Amino acid sequence: EAVMQIAQTHIAVTGGGSGLGEAVVRALAERGVQVTVIDRNAEAAHRVAASVGGHGLALDVTDEAAGAALDGAIAAKGPLRGLVNCAGIGGASRIVGREGPMPLADFARTIQVNLIGTFNMMRLAAARMQTNAPDADGARGAIVNTASVAAFDGQIGQAAYAASKGGIVSLALPAARELARFGIRVNTVAPGIFLTPLLAELPAEVQAGIAASIPFPNRLGAASEFADVVLLCLTNSYLNAEVIRLDGGVRLPPR
Repeated sequence: EAVMQIAQTHIAVTGGGSGLGEAVVRALAERGVQVTVIDRNAEAAHRVAASVGGHGLALDVTDEAAGAALDGAIAAKGPLRGLVNCAGIGGASRIVGREGPMPLADFARTIQVNLIGTFNMMRLAAARMQTNAPDADGARGAIVNTASVAAFDGQIGQAAYAASKGGIVSLALPAARELARFGIRVNTVAPGIFLTPLLAELPAEVQAGIAASIPFPNRLGAASEFADVVLLCLTNSYLNAEVIRLDGGVRLPPR
């Protein structure tokens, strides 16, 4: 049996400037990882990176030319052994609303950031990981993508979001199969309803109403719990091509 050793290795986290991504950055840093914090918000990327002695990178995950920035991070922190994709956008819009059909640009933007952004960073990271020296188990790296329970039970108004996350779910197996020859694993976490900065802004009674629908535990997920499962995906060498629902047993109702 083997555990992928992550201490002293270099792992990049997209969306690392806040929310679930920031929790992953902090959990990795606690375990001695050299973290590159990637965020579209430059201030957030550098603030979080500075707080953990990491490398801050202001970057839009949809940027096709992001490879050069990754190379700069590798020059600063060593060979890239892991990528955690947490960058994403939400937003709710009906397919046909009061104003008529959903603007196509709104749907396209959600797919662009969530699905294409995830794929873009995955392809660029994998291209660099394949040149890593293998560890004793033949491993060269690991990739963790973030989907959502909306991929499986998307609600009314979540057509674009659910489709983008469903694409991420479907990406796990073919990517894992293809990257296996390089010793790169690919896993996906599908979180339920987590206490992110976005949800924390909602009134307490609204939060309580959301929590009431979660079987057990009867509360919103903590970002640290998400980070725990990401760590499992990175370190457990036999976990591959898997999609893990992390949701307290919740199944989203239609609305």
